[in-house]
Amino acid sequence: MDVKTAINERRAYRSLEPFEVTEDLIKDLAYHASLAPSCTNSQPWRYVFVYEKDALERVFEALPKGNQWVRNAGMVVAVFTSKELACNMRDGIYAYYDTGLSNAFLILRATELGLVAHPIAGFDEEVVKKAVNIKENFEVIALIVVAKHAKEISPLLSEKQVQSELKRPERKPFDEFVFLNKVP
Repeated sequence: MDVKTAINERRAYRSLEPFEVTEDLIKDLAYHASLAPSCTNSQPWRYVFVYEKDALERVFEALPKGNQWVRNAGMVVAVFTSKELACNMRDGIYAYYDTGLSNAFLILRATELGLVAHPIAGFDEEVVKKAVNIKENFEVIALIVVAKHAKEISPLLSEKQVQSELKRPERKPFDEFVFLNKVP
């Protein structure tokens, strides 16, 4: 699969089924995430790959009602960083930008491998930090839910989530997010 295909195939599915998580898979995803560019090569991203049943249950405690579909995943990746890890430009905001780039690389690699890698922001950060032992000076940016796409629609989904499963949500038209030479 080439990059263009991976970008087109990537979807934030919520109808999931678990799969066998291996150390080789984790190393593969982490390696590809590590290849992302970062300001002065600071590489401020940090990942906790959570896949053992007891560890997953602790992370699941951080989920609100609308994200209970995550319980069908085989792995959840806690993504965290700190401004202290960023290059010293623009008050450390590049920690977030660079971590987002790394996440995109991880997500596209997972897509290439036939997996769903769905990033979410709906979680209790303090519960996640405690569940996976992340220190207070770090921020949990996202959880990336990794699984196989289930053939059947999950009964845990809301009607809006079901519609998103059936049809890719609309993308903004070109004219709404692209400007040529200056913003009008």
